Formats: sequence, C-alpha cells, structure tokens
Amino acid sequence: MNDANLSLDAERTALTERGLARLRASSPGSDALLVDAGHVERVSRVIATSDFALETLRRQPDLLAALLHDDGAAPWPTPALTADNSGQWPELLRRYRTAESTRLVWRDVHGLDTVDDTLAGTTRLAEVCLQTALEALEAEFAQRHGVVRAADGSAQRLVVFGLGKLGGGELNFSSDIDLVYAYPQGGESDGARSLAAEDYFMRLGQRLAKLLDEPTVDGFCHRVDLRLRPFGNAGRVALSFAGMDQYFQREGRDWERYAWLKARAVAGDIIAGEQWLESLRPFVYRRYLDYTALDGLREMKAAIAAEVARRELADDIKRGPGGIREIEFLAQALQLIRGGREPALRERRLRVALPALVAARQVSVEEGDALLQGYRFLRRLENRLQMLRDAQTHGLPEDPLDRHRVARGLDYPDWDSLRAALDVQRARVSAEFAELLAPRRRDVAPGVLALYWRALPDGGEAETLASSGFADAGSADGALREFAQFSGVRALSDGARARLDRVVPALLDACARSSQPDAALRRVLSLLQAILRRASYLALLDEQPSALGRLVDVLARSALLSERLAQYPLLLDELLDTRVSGPMPDRDELRAECEAALQEDDPETCLRVLNERRLALSFRVALAALDGRQSARDSVRQLAWLADEVVRVVVQVATRDVAASHGVVAAGRFAVIGYGSLGGEELGFGSDLDLVFLFDAPAEVESDGARPLEAGRWYARLAQKVVALLGAVTAAGRLYDVDVRLRPDGAKGLLVSSLASFAEYQRDRAWTWEHQALVRARGVAGDATLRQAFEDIRTATLARPREFETLRSDVVKMRARMRTELDRSDIARFDLKQGAGGLVDLEFLLQYLVLRDADAQPALLAPRDTPGLVIALATAGALSAEEAPALDAVHATFVAEGLACTLDRRPRLVVENAALATARAVVMRTTAAHGLDFEVRDP
Repeated sequence: MNDANLSLDAERTALTERGLARLRASSPGSDALLVDAGHVERVSRVIATSDFALETLRRQPDLLAALLHDDGAAPWPTPALTADNSGQWPELLRRYRTAESTRLVWRDVHGLDTVDDTLAGTTRLAEVCLQTALEALEAEFAQRHGVVRAADGSAQRLVVFGLGKLGGGELNFSSDIDLVYAYPQGGESDGARSLAAEDYFMRLGQRLAKLLDEPTVDGFCHRVDLRLRPFGNAGRVALSFAGMDQYFQREGRDWERYAWLKARAVAGDIIAGEQWLESLRPFVYRRYLDYTALDGLREMKAAIAAEVARRELADDIKRGPGGIREIEFLAQALQLIRGGREPALRERRLRVALPALVAARQVSVEEGDALLQGYRFLRRLENRLQMLRDAQTHGLPEDPLDRHRVARGLDYPDWDSLRAALDVQRARVSAEFAELLAPRRRDVAPGVLALYWRALPDGGEAETLASSGFADAGSADGALREFAQFSGVRALSDGARARLDRVVPALLDACARSSQPDAALRRVLSLLQAILRRASYLALLDEQPSALGRLVDVLARSALLSERLAQYPLLLDELLDTRVSGPMPDRDELRAECEAALQEDDPETCLRVLNERRLALSFRVALAALDGRQSARDSVRQLAWLADEVVRVVVQVATRDVAASHGVVAAGRFAVIGYGSLGGEELGFGSDLDLVFLFDAPAEVESDGARPLEAGRWYARLAQKVVALLGAVTAAGRLYDVDVRLRPDGAKGLLVSSLASFAEYQRDRAWTWEHQALVRARGVAGDATLRQAFEDIRTATLARPREFETLRSDVVKMRARMRTELDRSDIARFDLKQGAGGLVDLEFLLQYLVLRDADAQPALLAPRDTPGLVIALATAGALSAEEAPALDAVHATFVAEGLACTLDRRPRLVVENAALATARAVVMRTTAAHGLDFEVRDP
C-alpha cells in the first residue's frame, strides 16, 4: 500500500473514531452499548460507510440497540398514523424511513443482504410509506368529504401507479419515486362537503405527495415525481381510467412505452390498477415484431449521449457510457420488440427480464450473465454512493476520502482497484449496447444506385438501398418504385426523362451520404414531384451539381426548409444566388426589397411579389442560421425587421384600396403597433404577428370619397383590409397569420382603437399583464406622429408609480396561470417557451422589473428586445453585474434551441441538455432572487 492510501486509511480511521465519539455522546444507552469491542467493530464499519446512518443512529438510539441485537433481521415497525396523531404524520413517516433505510445500510455493509435484497427492501420501504400515508389520508378525506361513489354506487379509490425502478421493484437507495395517479370511474363523494371525483382525487394525490415529499426538520420521506403522468406537468394530477385510455390511444408516445413497461399499482386500489394495466398492454407491447422500438431507443440514447457529453457526465454510472441505463434500455428494447408475441418477456424486473431474454434466445447465455453481473455491480456501487449521505447521486465522487471510503466499504484495497473493476464492467456493457444499436450499412461501389434507379419500376432490389445506408430500405424502395410509376414521370419528354435519370442517382448518392438518408430521400421525392413539370428546375439540378449537393444537405437538415422548397420551388434559385452565403441584408436592404413590390399596380400581383420577396429573404435567413453563419438572435431579429417592412408595404396597399372606394380622412392618422415577438424583435419562422391598430382623427369627420365613411368606420375598414391582405393566400402562400387579441378589451373590443380611448384604457382599465405586454410593444408601420403619440402613452403608462407587492402578486398569478394552461413540458422534454425557468419566465422577470422601476429609471422604457432590456436593467442597477450577463446568455441559449426546433419542424419541446439545465437554473434563481415565485401552487 502506498503512502497516499496509508494516509487515506488514517483519515478514514479518524473519521470513524469521531463518529463513534459523537454516537457515544448522543445518549447514555448508546454509550453503554459501545463499551463492547465487538459492538464497536460492527458499528465502525457502518460509520465508515455512511454519514447518513450515523446521524440516524444518533437521533434514534433505540435503533442502535435493535441492530446490535439481531442485525436488523426484520423490518422496522411501521408507524400508526391515526386521526389523533395527524400532526405527527410527517415526523413519524420520516423517522420510519430513515430508520428502515439505516437497517438496510447495516445489512448491506455487513454482507447480510445481497444487492437484490437491498433493492427489494428499498422498494418495499417506499411502498409501505405510500400505502400507510394514503390509508391515513383516505380516512381523513372520508371523514371530511365522504367516499367517492360512481353512478352505480360503487366506492372508488385512488390508484397509485409506480413507474421506473419503483414499478420494477428495483428502487435504488436514495431515489425519487415516479408516480401516476388514476381512479377507476368518475362520480362524487357522499359526504357533507361533496367533491367531484376529479377534485377529490386531485386533492388526495397532492396531499399524498406533500406528506411524503415536503422537507421538514426530520428531512423528507420520499421525493415524489409526478411528471410522467399524461401531458406531464400540464396534465391533470389524477385521471379516470377512461381518461387514461383516451390519452394513450390519441397521444401516447414511444418513450411512454418504455416508461409504462415497468408500471405497477403500488398503493390504493391495487387490484383495479393491475386490471387496467392489463388493458394497456397493447400500447406497450405490439402484436407484431416491433423493431421500431430500436428507433425510439436510438433517439433516446442519442439525446442522453448528447447530455452526457455536454454536462461532462462520463463518470455518471447511471447515464454515462456502459452505465445502468444502457443495460435497462437494451433489455427494454428487446422486450418491446418481441413482448407482444412472447408473454414471458413482459417482465417489469430487469433482473428477471434478462434471464427471460436469454431463454428466448434474444441474448446469449454469456451476454446475459455478463449484463446481469454488470447490472448488480453498478447497482451495488450506486447504492453505496447514495448511502454515503442519502443523496440522489449517480456520479463518482471527486473527494479522495469519499472515494477511499466507498472503495474500502466494497472490499477493494483502494480507489484505483475499484475504478479498474468498474471500467471492465462498463466496457462490457457499452460493447453489448453498441452492438444492439449498430447501424447496418456498408459501402457500395459507385454506380450501383444509378443501375438500381434505371431498373425501376420492374427491377431493382431494396438491398441496394440498405447497403447504401438507408435504414428503412423497404420503405425507401417502395417510395422510389411509386415515384417511378408516377404519372408526372411517365409524361416527361425524352429530354426531361434523360435529365431525371441523371439527377435521381446523384440525389440518391447525396442522400446516402447525408446525415439523415431516409429523411433526405423522402423530402427529395416530395420536391421532385413538385418540380417535374417545370423543366427549368430539373435543368438546374442537372447542370449545377453544387446546387444538387447543397439541396440535399438542406433537405437532410431541415424539415421546415424542405417543406418550403417543395411548396415553393422558386426558392431553389436561392441556392444558386451568390448572396445566399454572403453578408446578410441590413434593415435598409430589407425595406428596399419589400418596397419593390409597390411597383406593381395590380394589388394581387403586388401581394404575390411581396410574398415571394418575403419567402426568399426568410429562406436566406434560415440558411444562414442553419449553417451557423449568424447567431439565432440575429436571425430572429432579421425576421422581425422583415415583418416590419412587409407590414409597412401592406398598410400602403390597403390604404390605396380603401381610399379608392371611400376617399381619405382629412387630418386622420393610422398606426400599427407590434406586440409580442414582433415588438420584441424575436420573430420565429412561421410566427404570427401580434398587432394592435390605432387611429386619430378630428371629431365627426368623414372621408371625402364617393362613398364616405365616418372616421372610425374608415379606419376599421383599413385595419380589416390589412389583416385580410396579410392572411390572403397567393401563389407564394400567405404573408402572416395575424393575432389581434391584445387590443383593448381583447376579442370584445373594437378592431381599431382611437388614440384617446387607447390612452384611457391603459390608464384606467388595463390589467397588469396588458402593461407587461406594453413593455415590448412598438410602432411598426403607419403615421410617424401617431407612433410617437403611442410612445408617449406607453411611457406614461409604464412609468407610473406602482405598489410593489400588488405588482409582484399580479405578475406571479398570471405566470402561474399561463404555466398551468400552456406548459407542455413532460418528464422527457422541456417546453422552451412556457416551461419552468423558460423563455416566458425570463420575459416576465424583465417586464416586472421595468414596471417596478420605470418611474425612477425612465431609460428602462427605451429597449423592447430582451438583450436591450437586460442591458438597461443592469445599467439601472435592477440586475446585478452577475445576473445580467447570465440572463443574456440564457436568452441566447433559448433562442438558439427554439430556432433549431423550428428549422426541423419540431415543437419547442426539447430534451434538456447541460446548456438548458444551466439556463433554467439561472432563470429560476434570478426570479426567486427578485421575489417572483412562478411555481404553480395547490388550489
């Protein structure tokens, strides 16, 4: 043993001696027990392994005596939760959990339990706590509200499903518990204070989670995670079985098949719960051999691998390479593939599932043994890491003494020896997992794809595509055969067909080399069908190989741009435009491009040209963002500038049209105010425009045309025309969808407001959230003097003194309501916009600070964009020198992630990576620091 290990041994001994001294001092009974040398030796091993166990033994001296008496042969007595001791329920449960957990530590450390025993014991402990707590709460609810009765009079009880390792009976030592609440049928409770079943079980479930999860002076009982329920945090706390059925029939996702594979009823009406789970079986296990499970697994693994890389989690024995999750995913994927046809594989417990897979010849005996051995090794190590301080950790410790304690506790001479054994296990697991997910592709000789294409539709083999790198070669082969028989292909001239026969093999080659061959091919075929009758586009692809390569690259990487190209092939020209890879247009250039449409006298032609310009310019912005040639924030700002210029042109077109019919209003003024992402210069691809219309005109004036209109009606007609033109469908699509609900009085209000009524509304009747929206609002089109008048009203509104607590309360309530209604986050994905710590939380924070401080700091009213607001608030001292740059970085992260989702036609629900986790933490920390608690509370 080297000097370093000798030193660590000495530190470990000293730590143990200090622990013994503290234990002796905790009670006379403990002091007396530790006179015996044999007792000291047994207790010392536990102290050297677990700080948590030491603290529990200090707090509960009777536990030490019991463990020394029989080594914890029987579980610790379950506490009785009665109506008479309801005030002590949290304490009783927490003391029971810590005592029973310490018993499990004792038996593990002394080699009295196997790792399987410890996992089963930890699972049983969670079940006992759940069942004991739920039974007590049910009695309390029955006394207060009665029992829920269905229409037939039958009593209904809550069903608590345990998912994850709780469902699988393999809960780790300091794990949270994944729960989903349900109930068999709806109805009402039969007590004096009756509740509908939904409210009854929601309240009951919330009380259960709080009783177990809420930290007290005695710690917590179990951390409860309810995010795996249908619709995640946005879903109801408890659903009826009928509601659960409807969800899984309509909304169930692939990752939920993995989650519900392990589901088990663990408390409440267990019999009813298990019966319902049987009805869910067809969702989890398909009737046929379901190799799509591997696709879902690859996606989940890729997301986790990205998270591991970004968060530097290589030493995480759960999520890192060769970790626990890889073994779980491997077994679950094989179960999902064949479980529909082989009932023996429908097993929640991984330690049983692996032998079943061996018996089904899905895993060799040697591989099965290796995986099971690796699983037990990793789970035992995971438990020891968590036993150290009762922490929910999966990472290897960095502290040398902690490492030494773990290694010695597992009977290794030192950390290096343990690490070497761990590396062997992880390498073996990683190799098995990689083999399962290995892509099946090999190189092919040049020209093979050309021969394949020319043999269609009667000849050709799908294997050619498979060997070229297409994952779903059968589907690709079918799509190409169908395309080859497409009427548009058969109708081509000889010259056009010759071009197609040159273009298609080149496209297939490019698809095969792309990042997503199958997706690229699907998108290529959609595009080809759109351009077959346009010889110029086939010629472009035939004559410009660089455009062809560039095209496939774009198609493979962006579903959005693929759709745009298929819908509007004119955008192919952008791929050859030398400007596409050059400097991006500034605001003046955007204005010039859009105003060129005004040269067209015909309104329809003008609108079509304007839309084509908008499409081309937004496509150029998208390519720059996709290629990383400019930041996401620059891109969304340019899209907002582009929208500004489009609206300005449309206002001019609409004004000409209304004036042609009704004349003009003398001395009248009209302005368009941009709210939301337009006002904040953060517009996404496909975003709608939040607009408010204002006018000002002398009293009782009418327009001077052949069909005069009163000023209010004239400007209402103009606003209607603007909305109609922006949404009109042309050959180049529509410009923008428009949302006008932010106008005064919302949907009940007039489409266009007079300046005076707008000022009065903001002054006297607007809600706080409407003033928040005003923070980002700016004039985007119309009369310059009216836009300035709007600015004056905005300044007066936002700069007025406010009662801070009322303001804070209003902001918090509105955000909590939005979170409840709009947050789509779930256990696997985070809602970038509405999720906790997301973009809207950041916006609400900045708006709150502006409203709070603007009366003393008028400079806060100048910026509308988030980066500008952050700078202004920092300059004013509302944000600290640490907060401002952190929030600016957070905003950049959110915008980049959101833009990436849009470009790939994905909802802005993302798997959380290290950058997002950091960003969310910054937002939540900063909002909390400024007194804003946006968390949704129990009703």
